[in-house]
Amino acid sequence: MEQPLAYRMKPKTLEDFFGQKHIVGENKLLYRLIKADRLTSAIFWGPPGCGKTSLARVIASTTKHKFVELNATNAGVSDIKKIAEEASNLFLNPTGKTICFIDEIHRFNKLQQDSLLPLVEKGIIILIGATTENPYFEVNAALVSRSTVFKLEPLGDEDIVEVLKHALGDKENGLGMYNIDISEDVIKYIAQMSDGDVRTALNAMEVATITTKMDQDGKITITEDIVRDSMQQKKMHYDKDSNEHYDTISAFIKSMRGSDVDATLLYLAKMIAAGEDPKFIARRIVICAAEDVGLANPNALVVANAAMEAVAKIGMPEGRIILAEAAVLVAKSRKSNSAYLGINNALAEVENGDIGQIPIHIRNAPISDMKKHGYNNGYKYPHDYENGMVEQQYLPDKLKDKKFYFPKEWEAL
Repeated sequence: MEQPLAYRMKPKTLEDFFGQKHIVGENKLLYRLIKADRLTSAIFWGPPGCGKTSLARVIASTTKHKFVELNATNAGVSDIKKIAEEASNLFLNPTGKTICFIDEIHRFNKLQQDSLLPLVEKGIIILIGATTENPYFEVNAALVSRSTVFKLEPLGDEDIVEVLKHALGDKENGLGMYNIDISEDVIKYIAQMSDGDVRTALNAMEVATITTKMDQDGKITITEDIVRDSMQQKKMHYDKDSNEHYDTISAFIKSMRGSDVDATLLYLAKMIAAGEDPKFIARRIVICAAEDVGLANPNALVVANAAMEAVAKIGMPEGRIILAEAAVLVAKSRKSNSAYLGINNALAEVENGDIGQIPIHIRNAPISDMKKHGYNNGYKYPHDYENGMVEQQYLPDKLKDKKFYFPKEWEAL
Protein backbone atom coordinates (compact mmCIF):
# COMPACT_ATOMS: atom_id res chain seq x y z
CA MET A 1 0.00 0.00 0.00
CA GLU A 2 1.46 3.30 -1.06
CA GLN A 3 -0.53 5.52 1.30
CA PRO A 4 0.72 5.86 4.89
CA LEU A 5 -1.04 3.91 7.60
CA ALA A 6 -2.26 7.10 9.28
CA TYR A 7 -4.05 8.09 6.07
CA ARG A 8 -5.51 4.64 5.45
CA MET A 9 -6.91 4.46 8.97
CA LYS A 10 -8.79 7.76 8.81
CA PRO A 11 -12.36 7.17 10.02
CA LYS A 12 -15.24 7.29 7.55
CA THR A 13 -18.06 7.38 10.09
CA LEU A 14 -18.55 8.77 13.59
CA GLU A 15 -18.57 5.21 14.90
CA ASP A 16 -14.98 4.81 13.62
CA PHE A 17 -13.85 8.05 15.23
CA PHE A 18 -11.82 7.74 18.45
CA GLY A 19 -11.55 10.41 21.15
CA GLN A 20 -13.10 13.89 21.45
CA LYS A 21 -16.16 12.50 23.24
CA HIS A 22 -16.80 15.95 24.69
CA ILE A 23 -17.88 17.14 21.23
CA VAL A 24 -18.68 14.01 19.19
CA GLY A 25 -19.94 11.73 21.92
CA GLU A 26 -23.50 10.53 21.41
CA ASN A 27 -26.00 13.38 21.86
CA LYS A 28 -23.26 16.02 21.93
CA LEU A 29 -23.82 19.05 19.70
CA LEU A 30 -21.40 18.19 16.88
CA TYR A 31 -22.55 14.56 16.87
CA ARG A 32 -26.17 15.65 16.45
CA LEU A 33 -25.32 18.18 13.73
CA ILE A 34 -23.36 15.63 11.69
CA LYS A 35 -25.95 12.88 12.11
CA ALA A 36 -28.75 15.24 11.06
CA ASP A 37 -26.65 16.71 8.22
CA ARG A 38 -27.47 20.15 9.59
CA LEU A 39 -23.97 21.41 10.17
CA THR A 40 -23.43 25.16 10.43
CA SER A 41 -20.12 26.98 9.96
CA ALA A 42 -17.57 25.71 12.44
CA ILE A 43 -13.91 25.98 13.37
CA PHE A 44 -12.04 22.92 14.63
CA TRP A 45 -9.21 24.06 16.90
CA GLY A 46 -6.67 21.67 18.31
CA PRO A 47 -3.08 20.33 18.17
CA PRO A 48 -1.75 18.20 15.30
CA GLY A 49 -3.02 14.64 15.14
CA CYS A 50 -6.11 15.14 17.28
CA GLY A 51 -8.65 14.45 14.51
CA LYS A 52 -9.56 17.78 12.90
CA THR A 53 -9.11 16.59 9.31
CA SER A 54 -10.58 13.20 10.16
CA LEU A 55 -13.75 14.88 11.42
CA ALA A 56 -13.97 16.82 8.17
CA ARG A 57 -13.68 13.57 6.19
CA VAL A 58 -16.42 12.01 8.29
CA ILE A 59 -18.61 14.96 7.36
CA ALA A 60 -17.62 14.58 3.70
CA SER A 61 -18.67 10.92 3.69
CA THR A 62 -22.00 11.51 5.43
CA THR A 63 -23.33 14.79 4.04
CA LYS A 64 -25.72 15.03 1.10
CA HIS A 65 -24.33 18.46 0.24
CA LYS A 66 -21.39 19.16 -2.01
CA PHE A 67 -18.12 18.97 -0.09
CA VAL A 68 -14.96 20.76 -1.21
CA GLU A 69 -11.59 20.88 0.46
CA LEU A 70 -8.84 23.50 0.39
CA ASN A 71 -5.52 23.82 2.15
CA ALA A 72 -4.68 27.38 3.12
CA THR A 73 -0.98 26.84 2.36
CA ASN A 74 -1.60 26.66 -1.39
CA ALA A 75 -5.10 28.09 -1.99
CA GLY A 76 -5.97 31.67 -2.86
CA VAL A 77 -8.86 34.06 -3.43
CA SER A 78 -9.38 32.67 -6.95
CA ASP A 79 -10.06 29.22 -5.49
CA ILE A 80 -12.62 30.70 -3.12
CA LYS A 81 -14.34 32.54 -5.99
CA LYS A 82 -14.51 29.33 -8.02
CA ILE A 83 -16.14 27.50 -5.11
CA ALA A 84 -18.65 30.32 -4.72
CA GLU A 85 -19.58 30.18 -8.42
CA GLU A 86 -20.07 26.42 -8.37
CA ALA A 87 -22.00 26.60 -5.10
CA SER A 88 -24.53 28.95 -6.71
CA ASN A 89 -24.94 26.72 -9.77
CA LEU A 90 -27.92 24.43 -9.11
CA PHE A 91 -26.91 22.21 -12.02
CA LEU A 92 -23.56 21.50 -10.38
CA ASN A 93 -24.93 21.72 -6.85
CA PRO A 94 -28.57 20.56 -6.67
CA THR A 95 -28.91 20.95 -2.89
CA GLY A 96 -27.89 24.59 -3.08
CA LYS A 97 -25.42 24.19 -0.21
CA THR A 98 -21.69 23.60 -0.23
CA ILE A 99 -19.57 22.59 2.73
CA CYS A 100 -16.10 24.09 2.32
CA PHE A 101 -13.36 22.61 4.49
CA ILE A 102 -10.22 24.78 4.78
CA ASP A 103 -7.31 23.12 6.52
CA GLU A 104 -4.87 25.41 8.34
CA ILE A 105 -7.22 28.34 7.92
CA HIS A 106 -5.01 30.49 10.14
CA ARG A 107 -2.53 30.62 7.22
CA PHE A 108 -5.01 32.61 5.11
CA ASN A 109 -4.11 36.29 5.11
CA LYS A 110 -6.63 39.02 5.97
CA LEU A 111 -7.72 39.49 2.34
CA GLN A 112 -8.34 35.77 1.89
CA GLN A 113 -10.26 35.50 5.15
CA ASP A 114 -12.29 38.60 4.28
CA SER A 115 -13.30 37.02 0.97
CA LEU A 116 -14.95 34.17 2.89
CA LEU A 117 -17.09 36.43 5.04
CA PRO A 118 -19.87 37.36 2.54
CA LEU A 119 -20.11 33.72 1.41
CA VAL A 120 -20.67 32.60 4.98
CA GLU A 121 -23.08 35.46 5.75
CA LYS A 122 -25.22 34.73 2.68
CA GLY A 123 -25.20 31.00 3.31
CA ILE A 124 -23.47 30.26 0.00
CA ILE A 125 -21.02 28.03 1.82
CA ILE A 126 -20.91 26.29 5.17
CA LEU A 127 -17.36 26.89 6.33
CA ILE A 128 -15.38 24.36 8.31
CA GLY A 129 -11.95 25.67 9.23
CA ALA A 130 -9.24 23.62 10.92
CA THR A 131 -6.43 25.28 12.84
CA THR A 132 -3.72 24.46 15.33
CA GLU A 133 -3.63 28.11 16.39
CA ASN A 134 -6.00 29.98 18.67
CA PRO A 135 -8.75 31.14 16.27
CA TYR A 136 -9.63 34.05 18.54
CA PHE A 137 -6.18 35.46 17.71
CA GLU A 138 -5.48 34.12 14.22
CA VAL A 139 -8.84 34.07 12.42
CA ASN A 140 -10.99 37.02 11.32
CA ALA A 141 -13.16 37.97 14.31
CA ALA A 142 -16.21 38.29 12.05
CA LEU A 143 -15.70 34.71 10.81
CA VAL A 144 -15.26 33.43 14.34
CA SER A 145 -18.43 35.18 15.49
CA ARG A 146 -20.39 33.46 12.70
CA SER A 147 -18.99 30.03 13.49
CA THR A 148 -19.12 27.55 16.34
CA VAL A 149 -15.62 26.95 17.69
CA PHE A 150 -15.03 23.34 18.71
CA LYS A 151 -11.91 22.84 20.84
CA LEU A 152 -10.31 19.44 20.22
CA GLU A 153 -7.91 18.07 22.81
CA PRO A 154 -4.85 15.82 22.36
CA LEU A 155 -5.99 12.22 22.37
CA GLY A 156 -5.59 10.38 25.64
CA ASP A 157 -3.30 7.35 25.82
CA GLU A 158 -6.34 5.06 26.09
CA ASP A 159 -7.80 6.43 22.84
CA ILE A 160 -4.51 6.01 21.00
CA VAL A 161 -4.15 2.44 22.30
CA GLU A 162 -7.59 1.67 20.85
CA VAL A 163 -6.63 3.20 17.49
CA LEU A 164 -3.42 1.14 17.39
CA LYS A 165 -5.25 -2.08 18.24
CA HIS A 166 -7.81 -1.29 15.56
CA ALA A 167 -5.01 -0.81 13.03
CA LEU A 168 -3.34 -4.07 14.07
CA GLY A 169 -6.55 -5.99 13.43
CA ASP A 170 -7.63 -4.27 10.21
CA LYS A 171 -6.63 -6.51 7.27
CA GLU A 172 -7.96 -4.16 4.58
CA ASN A 173 -6.43 -0.80 5.54
CA GLY A 174 -4.33 -1.55 8.60
CA LEU A 175 -1.59 -3.99 9.55
CA GLY A 176 -3.80 -7.04 9.94
CA MET A 177 -2.13 -8.79 6.99
CA TYR A 178 1.09 -9.05 9.06
CA ASN A 179 1.74 -11.58 11.82
CA ILE A 180 2.74 -9.04 14.49
CA ASP A 181 3.77 -9.95 18.00
CA ILE A 182 3.51 -6.84 20.21
CA SER A 183 2.72 -6.66 23.91
CA GLU A 184 0.15 -4.44 25.59
CA ASP A 185 2.97 -2.58 27.34
CA VAL A 186 4.69 -1.74 24.04
CA ILE A 187 1.41 -0.48 22.56
CA LYS A 188 0.97 1.73 25.63
CA TYR A 189 4.55 2.93 25.23
CA ILE A 190 3.84 4.07 21.67
CA ALA A 191 0.76 5.92 22.91
CA GLN A 192 2.71 7.65 25.67
CA MET A 193 5.53 8.66 23.34
CA SER A 194 3.16 10.14 20.74
CA ASP A 195 2.03 12.89 23.15
CA GLY A 196 -1.61 12.82 22.07
CA ASP A 197 -0.84 12.75 18.31
CA VAL A 198 -2.49 9.67 16.79
CA ARG A 199 -0.75 10.28 13.46
CA THR A 200 2.64 10.01 15.15
CA ALA A 201 1.57 6.79 16.90
CA LEU A 202 0.38 5.14 13.68
CA ASN A 203 3.49 6.24 11.79
CA ALA A 204 5.68 4.73 14.52
CA MET A 205 3.75 1.47 14.43
CA GLU A 206 4.06 1.28 10.65
CA VAL A 207 7.78 2.09 10.61
CA ALA A 208 8.43 -0.48 13.33
CA THR A 209 6.50 -3.10 11.36
CA ILE A 210 8.02 -2.61 7.91
CA THR A 211 11.60 -2.25 9.19
CA THR A 212 11.59 -5.33 11.44
CA LYS A 213 12.61 -8.65 9.92
CA MET A 214 10.27 -11.62 10.16
CA ASP A 215 11.48 -14.67 12.01
CA GLN A 216 11.47 -18.11 10.40
CA ASP A 217 7.80 -18.50 11.28
CA GLY A 218 6.86 -15.25 9.53
CA LYS A 219 6.31 -13.40 12.80
CA ILE A 220 7.31 -9.77 13.33
CA THR A 221 8.19 -9.10 16.97
CA ILE A 222 8.05 -5.44 17.94
CA THR A 223 9.83 -4.48 21.17
CA GLU A 224 10.12 -1.23 23.07
CA ASP A 225 13.66 -0.77 21.73
CA ILE A 226 12.42 -1.10 18.15
CA VAL A 227 9.67 1.43 18.83
CA ARG A 228 12.11 3.84 20.47
CA ASP A 229 14.39 3.61 17.45
CA SER A 230 11.43 4.08 15.07
CA MET A 231 10.26 7.22 16.88
CA GLN A 232 13.78 8.57 17.58
CA GLN A 233 12.48 11.20 19.98
CA LYS A 234 9.23 11.75 21.80
CA LYS A 235 6.87 13.94 19.84
CA MET A 236 6.53 17.38 21.37
CA HIS A 237 3.92 19.94 20.36
CA TYR A 238 5.83 23.17 20.65
CA ASP A 239 6.27 25.91 18.08
CA LYS A 240 7.84 29.20 19.14
CA ASP A 241 5.20 31.08 17.16
CA SER A 242 2.25 29.00 18.31
CA ASN A 243 -0.27 28.99 21.11
CA GLU A 244 1.68 26.16 22.78
CA HIS A 245 4.62 28.54 23.21
CA TYR A 246 2.47 31.03 25.11
CA ASP A 247 0.68 28.33 27.10
CA THR A 248 3.99 26.82 28.22
CA ILE A 249 5.61 30.09 29.28
CA SER A 250 2.36 30.99 31.09
CA ALA A 251 2.43 27.67 32.95
CA PHE A 252 6.12 28.20 33.78
CA ILE A 253 5.51 31.65 35.25
CA LYS A 254 2.41 30.58 37.16
CA SER A 255 4.30 27.59 38.59
CA MET A 256 7.09 29.86 39.87
CA ARG A 257 4.51 32.27 41.27
CA GLY A 258 2.70 29.37 42.91
CA SER A 259 5.93 28.02 44.47
CA ASP A 260 5.64 24.62 42.74
CA VAL A 261 9.29 23.77 42.09
CA ASP A 262 8.61 20.49 40.27
CA ALA A 263 6.14 22.06 37.83
CA THR A 264 8.58 24.94 37.32
CA LEU A 265 11.34 22.50 36.33
CA LEU A 266 9.02 20.49 34.10
CA TYR A 267 7.96 23.49 32.00
CA LEU A 268 11.52 24.80 31.96
CA ALA A 269 12.67 21.42 30.63
CA LYS A 270 9.91 21.42 28.00
CA MET A 271 11.03 24.81 26.69
CA ILE A 272 14.71 23.82 26.70
CA ALA A 273 13.99 20.53 24.88
CA ALA A 274 11.92 22.40 22.29
CA GLY A 275 14.78 24.80 21.55
CA GLU A 276 13.28 27.90 23.14
CA ASP A 277 15.63 30.89 23.25
CA PRO A 278 17.31 30.68 26.70
CA LYS A 279 17.54 34.48 26.86
CA PHE A 280 13.75 34.64 26.51
CA ILE A 281 13.35 32.18 29.41
CA ALA A 282 15.84 34.15 31.51
CA ARG A 283 13.93 37.39 30.94
CA ARG A 284 10.72 35.74 32.18
CA ILE A 285 12.52 34.62 35.36
CA VAL A 286 13.79 38.18 35.95
CA ILE A 287 10.28 39.58 35.53
CA CYS A 288 8.83 36.99 37.91
CA ALA A 289 11.53 37.77 40.48
CA ALA A 290 10.55 41.45 40.42
CA GLU A 291 6.78 41.08 40.05
CA ASP A 292 6.03 38.09 42.28
CA VAL A 293 8.92 37.71 44.73
CA GLY A 294 9.62 41.40 45.00
CA LEU A 295 10.52 42.74 48.42
CA ALA A 296 9.86 39.42 50.14
CA ASN A 297 13.32 38.41 48.88
CA PRO A 298 15.07 41.21 46.93
CA ASN A 299 18.06 38.91 46.37
CA ALA A 300 15.96 36.85 43.95
CA LEU A 301 16.08 39.69 41.43
CA VAL A 302 19.86 39.91 41.81
CA VAL A 303 20.23 36.17 41.14
CA ALA A 304 17.76 36.21 38.25
CA ASN A 305 19.52 39.12 36.57
CA ALA A 306 22.91 37.45 37.08
CA ALA A 307 21.48 34.28 35.53
CA MET A 308 20.27 36.22 32.49
CA GLU A 309 23.74 37.68 31.96
CA ALA A 310 25.47 34.33 32.56
CA VAL A 311 23.23 32.46 30.09
CA ALA A 312 23.94 35.09 27.43
CA LYS A 313 27.69 34.57 27.94
CA ILE A 314 27.78 30.78 28.36
CA GLY A 315 24.96 29.56 26.14
CA MET A 316 23.50 26.07 26.08
CA PRO A 317 23.52 23.29 27.14
CA GLU A 318 25.28 24.43 30.33
CA GLY A 319 22.91 27.39 30.53
CA ARG A 320 20.15 24.99 31.60
CA ILE A 321 21.84 24.71 35.02
CA ILE A 322 21.88 28.48 35.47
CA LEU A 323 18.25 28.79 34.39
CA ALA A 324 17.23 26.00 36.74
CA GLU A 325 19.04 27.59 39.70
CA ALA A 326 17.36 30.94 39.15
CA ALA A 327 13.93 29.43 38.49
CA VAL A 328 14.08 27.22 41.60
CA LEU A 329 15.14 30.17 43.76
CA VAL A 330 12.25 32.27 42.48
CA ALA A 331 9.80 29.39 42.97
CA LYS A 332 10.98 28.68 46.55
CA SER A 333 11.07 32.31 47.67
CA ARG A 334 8.30 33.95 49.65
CA LYS A 335 6.17 36.12 47.45
CA SER A 336 5.15 39.77 47.58
CA ASN A 337 3.71 41.81 44.73
CA SER A 338 3.45 45.00 46.78
CA ALA A 339 5.98 46.94 44.67
CA TYR A 340 4.29 45.76 41.46
CA LEU A 341 0.87 46.81 42.70
CA GLY A 342 2.29 50.01 44.15
CA ILE A 343 3.69 51.30 40.87
CA ASN A 344 0.50 50.25 39.05
CA ASN A 345 -1.60 52.16 41.59
CA ALA A 346 0.58 55.25 41.21
CA LEU A 347 0.53 55.05 37.40
CA ALA A 348 -3.24 54.75 37.41
CA GLU A 349 -3.47 57.90 39.54
CA VAL A 350 -1.14 59.80 37.22
CA GLU A 351 -2.88 58.66 34.04
CA ASN A 352 -6.46 59.05 35.18
CA GLY A 353 -6.54 62.42 36.88
CA ASP A 354 -5.00 65.64 38.08
CA ILE A 355 -2.52 64.78 40.78
CA GLY A 356 -2.01 68.36 41.88
CA GLN A 357 1.18 70.33 42.43
CA ILE A 358 4.42 69.15 43.95
CA PRO A 359 4.69 70.63 47.47
CA ILE A 360 6.80 73.78 47.19
CA HIS A 361 9.12 72.85 50.06
CA ILE A 362 10.48 69.82 48.13
CA ARG A 363 10.83 71.52 44.77
CA ASN A 364 14.20 72.22 43.21
CA ALA A 365 15.76 75.66 43.88
CA PRO A 366 19.00 75.84 41.87
CA ILE A 367 18.96 79.66 41.99
CA SER A 368 18.94 81.30 45.41
CA ASP A 369 16.43 83.94 44.29
CA MET A 370 13.86 81.17 43.82
CA LYS A 371 13.71 80.82 47.60
CA LYS A 372 12.00 84.22 47.66
CA HIS A 373 9.09 82.48 45.98
CA GLY A 374 9.03 79.71 48.56
CA TYR A 375 10.96 77.08 46.62
CA ASN A 376 12.64 74.62 49.00
CA ASN A 377 11.67 76.76 52.01
CA GLY A 378 10.83 74.70 55.06
CA TYR A 379 12.37 71.52 53.72
CA LYS A 380 13.52 69.22 56.52
CA TYR A 381 16.73 67.40 55.65
CA PRO A 382 16.17 63.84 56.98
CA HIS A 383 19.80 63.28 57.92
CA ASP A 384 19.55 66.07 60.48
CA TYR A 385 17.06 63.98 62.43
CA GLU A 386 17.24 60.80 64.49
CA ASN A 387 17.55 57.63 62.40
CA GLY A 388 17.67 59.79 59.28
CA MET A 389 13.89 60.08 59.20
CA VAL A 390 11.51 63.01 59.64
CA GLU A 391 7.78 63.51 59.12
CA GLN A 392 6.90 65.99 56.39
CA GLN A 393 4.54 66.14 53.44
CA TYR A 394 5.87 64.74 50.18
CA LEU A 395 2.65 64.07 48.29
CA PRO A 396 0.73 66.90 46.61
CA ASP A 397 -2.04 68.45 48.68
CA LYS A 398 -4.67 66.71 46.55
CA LEU A 399 -3.22 63.31 47.43
CA LYS A 400 -1.66 63.92 50.83
CA ASP A 401 -3.52 61.00 52.43
CA LYS A 402 -3.30 58.69 49.40
CA LYS A 403 -1.72 55.23 49.76
CA PHE A 404 -0.22 53.33 46.84
CA TYR A 405 2.04 50.84 48.59
CA PHE A 406 0.65 48.15 50.88
CA PRO A 407 3.50 45.97 52.13
CA LYS A 408 3.18 42.34 53.12
CA GLU A 409 4.16 41.68 56.73
CA TRP A 410 6.92 39.26 55.72
CA GLU A 411 8.74 41.65 53.36
CA ALA A 412 12.48 41.89 53.88
CA LEU A 413 12.47 45.70 54.11
